Order: sequence, then C-alpha cells, then structure tokens
Amino acid sequence: MQSSVYEAIKAKKLVGDKVNDDLVVEAALQININDEAYTVMMRTPGDDESLIRGLLFAEDIYKDVAPLSLATIEQKENGFSVVNVVIPKEKLGKGYLNKRTLLSVSSCGICGKQQLSDMELSGDVLTKRRKLGLATIKRMFNSMKSEQLLFRSTGGSHATAAFTENGNLLSIKEDIGRHNALDKVIGDLLNTNKLKEVACILVSGRVSYELVSKAFIAKIPVIAAVSACSSLAVDYAKEFGICLIGFNRDDKATIYANPHYIAL
Repeated sequence: MQSSVYEAIKAKKLVGDKVNDDLVVEAALQININDEAYTVMMRTPGDDESLIRGLLFAEDIYKDVAPLSLATIEQKENGFSVVNVVIPKEKLGKGYLNKRTLLSVSSCGICGKQQLSDMELSGDVLTKRRKLGLATIKRMFNSMKSEQLLFRSTGGSHATAAFTENGNLLSIKEDIGRHNALDKVIGDLLNTNKLKEVACILVSGRVSYELVSKAFIAKIPVIAAVSACSSLAVDYAKEFGICLIGFNRDDKATIYANPHYIAL
C-alpha cells in the first residue's frame, strides 16, 4: 500500500468542501542487522528489499554480490515494519563499524534512530481557541515568498516561516533540508524569546512526520504547506491537536487535520 485515502476539506476562494484525498503513505522501517537494532528510516512501503540492499551498499555495510538474507519480524497494517538482515561478520563493511555515519540521517528527523520505540512522543494535545482565516494565511505565504532570498537566487532551498495570529512575521529561515529550516526557525525564536507568540508556521515543501513532531514539541498549533502532506503527518497532526494544511497555492488549500482552527 503506497497511498491511502483521507478525508479532507478543500478550500477554494475561502469556501470549503469535504472530499476524499489520496495521500502518499509514510511509514517507518526498522532495520536490524544480525538481530540487533541498527537504524530506522521513513519510507513509502514497497520494494523494501531493494531499499535495504541499496542503503547497505551506499553505507559500505554490505557490498557482496550474494543476495541478502532478509526476514520480516513485524509488519503492521499502517506499513510500519521491522526487518532483520543476516550478514556474516566477515562480510560486514567498514560502514557497520561507524554506525552513526548513516547518509540517511540527513534525510529526516527520524532516519538514523535505532528502534521504532524511539519515535514515541509524549505531551498534552495542543488546543487553539482563536481561529485563523485562510485569507490571513494567504498573506503569510506572500510575505514568506518575498523573504526567500536564497531560493530566489538558487531555486534549491526550502523555507520555514513563523507568524503570529495577526500575520506578523516572527522568523524565516532557509536551508537545503526542510527539517533544518524548521530547526533554524525554532532556534531563532528560542533565542529571541518569541516561541510562545507563534500561531502558524509555513513550509515551502511537503510535510512529513518529522515536521509535525517538531511543531508539536515547540507547541505550534498550525502548519501550512505549499505542497503535499504524508499519511503519517496527517495521523500525527490529528493525534497531537495540530491543524495541518497542504497545497496552499493561489486561492486553494486542503485542510487535513483539525479544520476547526480555520475560519471558512
């Protein structure tokens, strides 16, 4: 299962209609090597054997021509899986000795963790009383776009921007990585003691699990994105009490979680 149907509200010209939307599935894969937890990576289920083989090759863990011996230890309906890889010790490459040098660490905030249990978060569900208008969020996007200087010159950077309920820009940061841009914004707001003023963050790309988890930890109630949201991002947004909005383009937007935060 690589996509799943989710109920959402599609807004056009500030009017919302309930729809069913297809979302790409995001699920965790825990890789064990010789019965020991090695790493967790986020992926879309399917072709896990090829994914694991390619990862271990790129990380200089297993480069032998012989096929890998894989066994699925756990497989959940939501796509979360635990797979054990058996590799003779004499065939383990140098990358296995340097476990924390995984290239996958740079791809998201979960990749590189050793076990699925490391993904667990705790805390009170976020609540927000005052509603945000979609028109205000549209103005926020225009403000963010005007400040994306690195993207304007390179076309290769992501941005995260934080705003107050009135649409005042508190911080904007750019980076080649989506989660890095959000980390920079949170760090800036901590340094300026303005984190509690944030009502909404905007992101220039798609939203996956790690961005929602970072927003939850920072107690940011609304996330709006230019692009798509993954299935796991929506699931966690619903659980954490975060309003999650995707496809904010022109006069359109799709609200996937907690739409009562938004005035339509």
